[in-house]
Amino acid sequence: MDKTFRKLSVVCLFILPAFILFTLMVVASIFWVGVVSFFQWNGLSSASYIGFRNYVQLLFHDTDFWPVVGNTFLYTLYELLIQVGGGLLVGFFLTRITKFRAGLQTLYYIPVVISSVAICQIFNKMLSVVPPGLVDTLLGYINPKIRQFEWISNARTSLAVAAFVDGYRYLGLYMVIFYAALVGIPREITEAATLDGASLWTRFFRIQMPYIRPVLYSNIVLVLNGSMRSFDISYLLTKGGPGISSQLLAPYMYKQAFSSMKYGYGSAVSIMIVLLCVGTGFLFQHFMVQRGE
Repeated sequence: MDKTFRKLSVVCLFILPAFILFTLMVVASIFWVGVVSFFQWNGLSSASYIGFRNYVQLLFHDTDFWPVVGNTFLYTLYELLIQVGGGLLVGFFLTRITKFRAGLQTLYYIPVVISSVAICQIFNKMLSVVPPGLVDTLLGYINPKIRQFEWISNARTSLAVAAFVDGYRYLGLYMVIFYAALVGIPREITEAATLDGASLWTRFFRIQMPYIRPVLYSNIVLVLNGSMRSFDISYLLTKGGPGISSQLLAPYMYKQAFSSMKYGYGSAVSIMIVLLCVGTGFLFQHFMVQRGE
């Protein structure tokens, strides 16, 4: 049996269905969008070839594009802190307790399986201004001026609120991954460090973190790519507003292609999202290579 699975032909046979599906659904779609980006097309009339005009307009004349790119990178930074940092801390916390561990794991993971619409409706009610939601009501006891603070419709806080809701939803997913990695560390290593007098945080940063570093890097790449093309939470919660203060690249592409009926221009935005995702992934990989990881 082992010799059979070591044959290249057998390995290719198992990979082939996934490769075909990925090629049809992802590679072919990117190629087709790339072709459409060179045309001016409203989806109904015949398309006219305009070359790189969509990209020139997008990069040099669209006053909203670069602020949206900045919002997306800031949103990604928030997600890294919440999903990766928070998931790691919660996973570590769960390894330190013995009672109610299964119940806490379930509670942390519940938001992952709840739909985006339901999550946004919950936070809309919690952050409501009229009538005051749970957040403003509780904070109002500390400072009455906060009782009617507009979290979602405030240009200074809308992006952070959308990032928090998105991070809260997927924190449980990365918590499970980090928890599985942490409990997989051989106990002999941590016990030996304890006998040598290492503190809890010394064991965490000097022993456990280096041991699960591949898992950490994999999660960072997943969050980077997921946040760069995030759509649902920000669109449902803030609609990119007020103005473009919380607008991200994926909803901006949707707005250009489907709301404004500029499919060629929206396709150009899509290609830029692909390039930014790939470029960010390569930069992170280059950084890891430079560190000798």
